Amino acid sequence: MTTLNTYTKWLFIGVLSMGLSNCSDPWDDRSAEGDQNLQKNLSEHLLENTETSSFGQLLVETGYDSILKASKTFTVWAPTNEAMNQVDESILSDLEKSRLFIKNHITLSAYSSVNSEDTLTIHMLSNKYLQFIEGNRIAGSQVVTADQYTSNGIFYTIDQALEVRPNIWEYLEENKADYSVGAYLYSLDDFNIYHRRDSIAKANPDAQTLFADSLTNSYLHNVYNLNNEQNKYTFLLMENDGFESETEKLVPYLNKGAVDSTKIYAQYFALRDMTFQGIYSRENLPDTLVSKFGVKVPLDQSQILEEIPVSNGIVYRMSTVDVPLEKRLLTTEIQGEEPKSFSRNDKEASTFYRERPDPQGGIVYDIMVQNHGAAQFAINYEADDMYSTTYQVYWRAVNDIQSNTFQQRLRIGGTLSEDGSEIVDPIALLPYTDVPPDVYDEIYVGEFTLEEAGKIDFISLIAANTGSNGNNTLTLDYLKLIPVIQ
Repeated sequence: MTTLNTYTKWLFIGVLSMGLSNCSDPWDDRSAEGDQNLQKNLSEHLLENTETSSFGQLLVETGYDSILKASKTFTVWAPTNEAMNQVDESILSDLEKSRLFIKNHITLSAYSSVNSEDTLTIHMLSNKYLQFIEGNRIAGSQVVTADQYTSNGIFYTIDQALEVRPNIWEYLEENKADYSVGAYLYSLDDFNIYHRRDSIAKANPDAQTLFADSLTNSYLHNVYNLNNEQNKYTFLLMENDGFESETEKLVPYLNKGAVDSTKIYAQYFALRDMTFQGIYSRENLPDTLVSKFGVKVPLDQSQILEEIPVSNGIVYRMSTVDVPLEKRLLTTEIQGEEPKSFSRNDKEASTFYRERPDPQGGIVYDIMVQNHGAAQFAINYEADDMYSTTYQVYWRAVNDIQSNTFQQRLRIGGTLSEDGSEIVDPIALLPYTDVPPDVYDEIYVGEFTLEEAGKIDFISLIAANTGSNGNNTLTLDYLKLIPVIQ
């Protein structure tokens, strides 16, 4: 049988692919019979190839030539000798840095340029994830020669070395001496915003093991894990003066009873809205970005001082990011059908979780407790991340199955008594409010003031002080707690 030489083999593959719905994968099409490419491993090819010999030599110096002689299958994106001449000498002269550099060009498994997907996310040995686009670009580098197969994998030649970039979290650590944002975020290893260790310990006896394996930094745990190489983020890094300005705006609304604690919380809330999922390139930056917490952050591009590409996204160094308090301090909405608890646990038969149409063509999802026979029966809710300010309270409470008007009220805050039988020392007790038949509007029911920011453990919807059925009904679609800007 006549053996196809390399040129004829590739020509044959190219012609064949034009007639097929799926392109042919050169790695899958390799043939051991007489094919010189398959007589040598990746390490040998890269060292002997006149275009990649510098990279091949670095493999030897770092010991990775032995890795690429192994029986596993690899793909290597090897910079040309010209590209290697552009690599910083500080990387090439440092063994640890040069090993990381090498690992950033190698992945396990064979990746052909012939693929049904436009973009592949490749997990490199450096633990970085690089985008391989349309089989001819990787992380900003252009493929010069593709699909060079060997006995244990494929290699490409590329026109630029693949820089080992830090991720966002690593960048902040490297520069925390210059940016108070970075110094503050790293301090959250020691200051747990939400005391997760205590909450985990109560929930699980193996808490110490769980906590050791979880994210111990409050920002990484509660906002986004900026140390995650698999996900992509956009981070707005404020200069020190800008960060201080945004913090001071929030201080009056995050009073924690002590100056130091108040500032720590104000800094956290100033920064939790500075990270966004996905990469927003400069040319595609909108004028407003919406944070994980629903805050609409105005973005003034004239405030961008520098655009910093990192391994898991992009960092924009900002002079400031001016977020008006009206956009920061969002309304808290509590759904009636999502209670925390009840004042008594023997009223399940009288408790109804409803789905009903409203006159405007929408759907009401609510709770109704009816004919329960208990005076001042209560449904309890809770609210997280409340600011220290006055709140105006509205509800939608739909009475659509009784012809009479009944009354209900709200108790804000308080703690359980020692015997657990009642809630005492509330922050506020709002007056009883009528719930007439067939009213679907939001109704203003009063206001209260929080002196200290944080969680409200109990927000109780309380029935009338009577055991008379029909008069002690409770119903709630939702509550709205609207913060007042001072």
